[in-house]
Amino acid sequence: MKCSICSKKIETTFLNKLIGTYMKNDKGKRKPVCNECQKKHTTTELKEKL
Repeated sequence: MKCSICSKKIETTFLNKLIGTYMKNDKGKRKPVCNECQKKHTTTELKEKL
């Protein structure tokens, strides 16, 4: 999967779980976000960019 903010590939574990998280946008859809983008931005900034 790719990060919805920076478009980098998000690594997965051997059980195909993301190393990162999913954020919900205003419409309630889940978007994947990498750890680097989580560290750079606050949660309100992330929701605005999705």
